[in-house]
Amino acid sequence: MAQIEALVRRLGAEAGVDLPAVQTSGAEPALPSAFRIGTAAAASVGALTAAVAAYQGPGLDAQVSVDMRHAAAAFRSERAFRIDGRPLNLWAPLSGDYRTADGWVRLHCNFDHHRDAALRALSLPADAGRDEVVEACARWVALELEEAVIREAGCAAAMRSRSEWRDHPQWAAIDDTPLVRVTDLSGASRRSSGRVGLLGTAIEDTPLVRVTDLAGDGRRGRGPAGLLGGVRVLDLTRVIAGPVAGRILAAYGADVLRVGAAHVPEVPGAVIETAFGKRSCHIDLRSDADRLADLVREADVVIQAYRPGSLASRGFGPRALGRLNPSVVAVDISAYGSRGPWADRRGFDSLVQMVSGIAHEGGDGAIPQPLPCQALDHATGYLGAFGAVAGLIRGGGAHVEVSLARTAKWLDELGRVPASSSGPSGGAPEADDEDLLATMDSAFGVLTYVRPPGRIGEVEPSWSSPPPREGEHPAAWW
Repeated sequence: MAQIEALVRRLGAEAGVDLPAVQTSGAEPALPSAFRIGTAAAASVGALTAAVAAYQGPGLDAQVSVDMRHAAAAFRSERAFRIDGRPLNLWAPLSGDYRTADGWVRLHCNFDHHRDAALRALSLPADAGRDEVVEACARWVALELEEAVIREAGCAAAMRSRSEWRDHPQWAAIDDTPLVRVTDLSGASRRSSGRVGLLGTAIEDTPLVRVTDLAGDGRRGRGPAGLLGGVRVLDLTRVIAGPVAGRILAAYGADVLRVGAAHVPEVPGAVIETAFGKRSCHIDLRSDADRLADLVREADVVIQAYRPGSLASRGFGPRALGRLNPSVVAVDISAYGSRGPWADRRGFDSLVQMVSGIAHEGGDGAIPQPLPCQALDHATGYLGAFGAVAGLIRGGGAHVEVSLARTAKWLDELGRVPASSSGPSGGAPEADDEDLLATMDSAFGVLTYVRPPGRIGEVEPSWSSPPPREGEHPAAWW
């Protein structure tokens, strides 16, 4: 499939690495949406798979292949996941879309402190129910309610059209960067001599994945042969995108240590579903930051998905990581990117779909209609993992940035599934993915999950261990 091959080539060029060819199978529509989710899934999974093959060095003759149906199923992994046959409930009672006086707003209330922030903004008591929230939201202008919730340190997004988002200064911030940008810590940069689009045409000058030198020319050798064996990954993430990045690296044999803390809120089911192949420890950065610093010194990759600046304020920003370990690859995953007026804004997939015009288009502007999966989360996770491996190929000492908003822009640029092939409502019917599922015993029960997608020759990624209990392991490498 020429478009996917071109997308993978572009990603390799952006990251400054040579990737082997990727063979793809399947066709759109892969999921019930007019957006090309299958294309995004196959391209992001394909780039990561090709990078893992390239990491083994010259001479690897294995064919890299991705099945679009399998990649799209992986984008819905949390929906297929079962614990003893029971599906996950990922949404809190007050999370959802609410009609306002002039449109719609989405409140993200999965964490108690975000729920409390939304209720404060609405001048509602802490025990308010959904009916009270519906009534209160109806009295607000959508954009004003969005800002009111943000001021209370909550998470909200007013529904915008595609054109409204393109008029927003944050869209300009994610758009106004070179397609390929490589910088060192002094701020020096090299730009590509030309701009290459999806199929060789000119497009906006923004990297989907930006890889930048972190410090000097420090380099770290590859681990032992066998995909990512010997690569140490420190996973400082939660809520889908970051955890997906760590999970797929674990499927290729990396040693992934997920760091949480007992006082930090989580979505329990999501933590389990994204923890295959990882170990889990707890570190309280308020009192024990030195333990994290020790882990960083011996890590190859550090993935973080906290709000931009959050870890930096505790001494673990990219430059600080580079001082602790000049050969580390630091991967930053954010909602809206690290530049622009929303750089420090909290965000999640469903909120970015609202602000970027995706939900508006899906519902023809009348009512929010999200994608049939958390496609921005999953694509960004695979792209972050791709950036991590690209940084390793380059010899380490790299800073990788990806964001949900930039991924949304990419998905928009991929075009739409023609109505003639997708039917009047757009997209394919719900697929039967039973052949892509597997089961594994765990401390939580029997887990049913989507097998990780992609193939390198006869090798398929797989997880060697079930999800651990939170904080089950010591804060140490093994």
